[in-house]
Amino acid sequence: MRVEAAELSAGVSLGWLQAGIVPRLAVGPHAGIAWPIQRDLLFTVHDLCTILPATQEDGVGVYNQTSVDLGYAWKDGNVSAGPSVALYLMPACGITLCGRVGGLAVGGHAQTNAYVAGPLGVSVSVNVDWVGRGSLVLPGYVSVVVVAGPVFRWSAK
Repeated sequence: MRVEAAELSAGVSLGWLQAGIVPRLAVGPHAGIAWPIQRDLLFTVHDLCTILPATQEDGVGVYNQTSVDLGYAWKDGNVSAGPSVALYLMPACGITLCGRVGGLAVGGHAQTNAYVAGPLGVSVSVNVDWVGRGSLVLPGYVSVVVVAGPVFRWSAK
């Protein structure tokens, strides 16, 4: 039986981020809170803070995305999607130039959590944002972040 109150979830994910032509390793924490609207419908807020580790060519990057989603829940999981906003400062390469880009981007977010051992589960998140507006490095490019990792949930009745 589903809980009829707020549910918190948190985890650490590993995956990749692509903005421009070069994909980058992405790792970082994520957290969310969900409130039931009706029987199995959820209102959720997610935050994903992605760290792009430094490589020999460029430095560390940060990509933090927050979304407000509607979702569907069942006993052992949930799925949600909605609009998002991201703040970023990261190295990126376009077709002709490489450099650091930073700014605010809007986009979309989708996430699914499957709980396989009580409160422990697996989370997969896909985020698409429009980055690089006004940048010579990424003029009008789209960034895609795909990460997966363990997740833990807390529920309150």
